This record gives sequence, C-alpha cells and structure tokens, in this order.
Amino acid sequence: MNHPLVAIFERSIVYDAERQPANLRVSFFTSLMRTCSGEIFCAFQVGPAKNAADSTIRISSSVDGGKRWMERPFPFETHYRGVAGSLGCAEMVEDGRGRLLLFATWWDRSDPQRPLFDPDTQGILHSRILWCASTDGGKSWDGWREVPLDGMKGCSLTGPVLRWPDGSLAIPFESYKEYDETDPHPHAAWLVMFDPNGDCFSKPSMVARHPEDRVCYWDQRLSAGRKNGEYTAFFWAHDLTAKRDLAVCMKRGSIPSSEKPWDSIRETPIRGQIAAPCWLEDGRLLVFVVDRNPPAAMKLWVSPDGGMTWPETESLVVYHHEEKASVTQGATDVDFRQYWEDMGKWSFGHPAIQPLGNDEILVAYYAGRPDCMSIHSARIKLNNTKQT
Repeated sequence: MNHPLVAIFERSIVYDAERQPANLRVSFFTSLMRTCSGEIFCAFQVGPAKNAADSTIRISSSVDGGKRWMERPFPFETHYRGVAGSLGCAEMVEDGRGRLLLFATWWDRSDPQRPLFDPDTQGILHSRILWCASTDGGKSWDGWREVPLDGMKGCSLTGPVLRWPDGSLAIPFESYKEYDETDPHPHAAWLVMFDPNGDCFSKPSMVARHPEDRVCYWDQRLSAGRKNGEYTAFFWAHDLTAKRDLAVCMKRGSIPSSEKPWDSIRETPIRGQIAAPCWLEDGRLLVFVVDRNPPAAMKLWVSPDGGMTWPETESLVVYHHEEKASVTQGATDVDFRQYWEDMGKWSFGHPAIQPLGNDEILVAYYAGRPDCMSIHSARIKLNNTKQT
C-alpha cells in the first residue's frame, strides 16, 4: 500500500522573524484562509514576546499556493473604546458578498504589568472578540466591532471560522474565567453563528463541556461538513483531576443540536495538543497536530474512515523541534498554574491546515527559539486514491 501523503515538496517562510525589529520578532497564533479566487491569507500575532502587552496582528498573503508570501502592512488599532489592549488569535473568512472578514481576540492591557494568566485566581485577562471587514482584498480594514457573546467572560477565539455550503458562518471560541474572579468557573467550547447579510450574530451554542467540569476541551479546531451546520471538532483535552493531558479528542456534531455538549466526544489514539482538521473531497479526514512530548514534532495524520481509525504508519512528520524554552511541566502530574506559565514559553505550535485542490494541502505553524519565532508553511502532495 502506498503512503497516502506523498511528500513535503515545498517549504516557505511566511514571516521571517530574523529580519524584524526586536518589537516584532515573536510571531505565533497561526491561521490560514483561502479565498474563492485562490489567494491564501495567513494571519498571526506579533510582538516582542509571547502574549506581550503591546502585541498586535499581521497578515501575509500568497497568490501562488503558498510558495511566496507578501506581508499586508495594515496598522490594526489595538485600543478599543479608549482602553489600551493587545491583539491575537486572528482568523479570516470570505463571505458570500466577497468581503474579507477578520476576527481577533482583544486583551485588556490597561495594566500592562498583568500577565495573560493569573496564577492565583487561574483566570485570564479581560477580553473581547472583535471583528472588522475589508472590501478591497485586505488592503484596508474598517473599524473594530464587537461580537456579542451573551454576557460570557474569559472568551477567546479558538480556530478557523466555519463556512457551510449555504454561505452561513460560525465563529468558534472558548469561555473560562476572568482575571479577578475567585470562584470556580467551568471551561466550555462554543460556536456563534454570523449572518453576513445583516452583520448580526446568534446566541452562542455550546460545542463541548465536561459533565463534571473535570476536563478542559481547549483550543477547539473545527472543519465544516458537507451538510449545512455539520462539523468535525478536535480538542486539546486536559484532565484537571488526573493532572495530565488526554489524547487528542474529537467530536462529530451539528448546529443547532439537541444533544448534550459532552455527547459524541471521544479520545483518539493521537498524542498531542492542538489539532487542526481538514476533510478531503474523497472522504478522508486529515488532522495536523502539535505534540510537545519528546520527540516534539508537528505531525499530519490521516483517517480513511472519518476518524474511526488513525494508522500511525500513514502519518507524516512535518517538523521536528528541539525546545529551547525553560519549561517545567512534563506529561504527568501537571501543576496547572505552572502549565499556563509553560504555554507562554513554548516556541513552536499552533497548526493550521488549508486544502489547495489537485490533491495538495498547505499547512502552517510557528517555530523558532523563545526570543525569535517565525511563521512557516509547507505544501504537501497527497495520493489521489482513498486508502482501504
């Protein structure tokens, strides 16, 4: 049987941090989006350090399938309603009218000394999810508007915007607790529908929450199904009681849905954290995963049966990484407070995946050393027959 993933036949640097000034030398929170015309956009966060108080977002684009990239130097405003902030987790989508929409997480930096995560309350900075639009192909953008989240707090974007065949859109995010909250607050993953014709949002719909709030389903990444409202979701799952990460979890679901938010969630055999899925036209399911356990790597997995099995012999290592950061937590007996500190130190990850057609896909991720991290991409050729 031939390997389903033929080879990585093109590597590119989307954003070369080595050539940037010190205040723009750390990039991460990688995303990919392809327009109807074939242009590919990669959005990401940049700053002097991970989660710095003056971080902002940048966008690069490619018109040749990710071979060459050109930065779009638009200065996004980091203040919102007069409050100083930073930007991250930028995700783009093209709506049915040809507009480009950009969604981003805004963090309150009115006190620049506050870290993203409070080790005492275990809450995160006050945040908002903002969006703006471009009618000139991403050359310029209008002002920030806020995504209404029905009063929820501790919210941040968690991956690509979904677009179904009927043109409907859904924005994935997660909720937790804010910096000053001392009471326990459950973690949950959500979707909020967006109608681009009226620029209006639905109430959020829950995607995942553990029935006993024992497991956090972090960093959901979803791929839209062929039927309107259907999705396949993957999660970085962390068991708070066992003090360890679980294997990558997945769920097949739909919106709207009458099922409970923990129905259909199951562990896969895939070791790792954030996992970005992509359906192929022939029915195979791909997932691009960051695995920080030794040997640390970015790895592409393929399932021939919709996620029921994941043969490791048919997986492909896209990138090996030697972590230079001084991290303290291993795979077991995790100190949750220190784990959050480690997240701010890791120097590779945030997988993104985009089908290109003609049995090719594009993946992107950030990698480097703690003080200088670039955005990388790789084009991968696929065998054009489904494996059985």
